[in-house]
Amino acid sequence: MDGFEECACDEADKYKIGHVIRELHGAFGKKFMACGMEAGLDEVTLMHGWIMGYLHHNQEKAVYQKTIESNFNIRRSTVTAILQLMEKKGYIKRSAVEGDARLKQLSLTEQGTAIAVKTKAMIGNMESKILEGVDPEQLEIFYEVAQKLITNMNQ
Repeated sequence: MDGFEECACDEADKYKIGHVIRELHGAFGKKFMACGMEAGLDEVTLMHGWIMGYLHHNQEKAVYQKTIESNFNIRRSTVTAILQLMEKKGYIKRSAVEGDARLKQLSLTEQGTAIAVKTKAMIGNMESKILEGVDPEQLEIFYEVAQKLITNMNQ
């Protein structure tokens, strides 16, 4: 089943790019949660996983809330809520920066690091599964089209 068959929209709508992007996003999120539960990561949301992965990958750099806002293209209020929850769950810590009490540097806790490593492996397995049957040429075209769509949307 390709996801379009479940669509409660008319034929013309199911091939509109916004609809396809929404379907992909929803399907990816569901797959992430299912794979996460299998891997024992049922408390981790998709966004928490991406942010912990980013922090883990950039642990040698100073990362701030503004860094997350710009890299993930999400609003300040949304990032604030996400980071507060991640801190409450013990995934991250915020440390004051000398010279600017308002600025807090983000880093993973030991628990956050362990989850980031586990999540990275789980995402690698998940991506292998969802790319089954997709030729490298098709994937290259997909990336090119996706990049063009992103460029167009950012103009």
